[in-house]
Amino acid sequence: MGGRLTRVFRTFNVENRARREISKEKPTPAPRHPTSRLDELAGHPEIQEEIYRRDDRLLTFLKDVYVESRDPPVRVKDGGGEHLPCKQEEKRLTKLGHLGDLDVKKVPKGKISIVEALTLLNNHKLRPQIWTAEKIAAEYSLELKEVNSLLEFFIPFAVQEFPKETKKAI
Repeated sequence: MGGRLTRVFRTFNVENRARREISKEKPTPAPRHPTSRLDELAGHPEIQEEIYRRDDRLLTFLKDVYVESRDPPVRVKDGGGEHLPCKQEEKRLTKLGHLGDLDVKKVPKGKISIVEALTLLNNHKLRPQIWTAEKIAAEYSLELKEVNSLLEFFIPFAVQEFPKETKKAI
């Protein structure tokens, strides 16, 4: 039913609407930029002659140019089909979290996992005299400067429980 109704409105008075649209005055197009008028170039033979003229002075400059290039030496791969990494990173075992098999087991030196980051931040927050920046840097193979900025800018969340208000207090 809906298709028939829309078709009726679409085809209603089509001829009159088309005539009205055709008879409307069309907007004039914007003027073209002078450089985009290629038809004017065809009318001027001196411009065409300038385009196709050969300049001997520029041609001698072009002939004087000498380009020398060398391909880099070709390396022969010894390994056949083996794909070995170029640089072997030193890895260290992580202090495993509570997720067991899902935890990251090896981390490159100089980096820490999320579980380790939260652990060391919490340890430093609870016992800053024991877990100093130097001890954390030695324990997790990190640079002291990075550990100091980590302890300064990243603060673990603290859960604060407020006593529930009773109806008598309200």
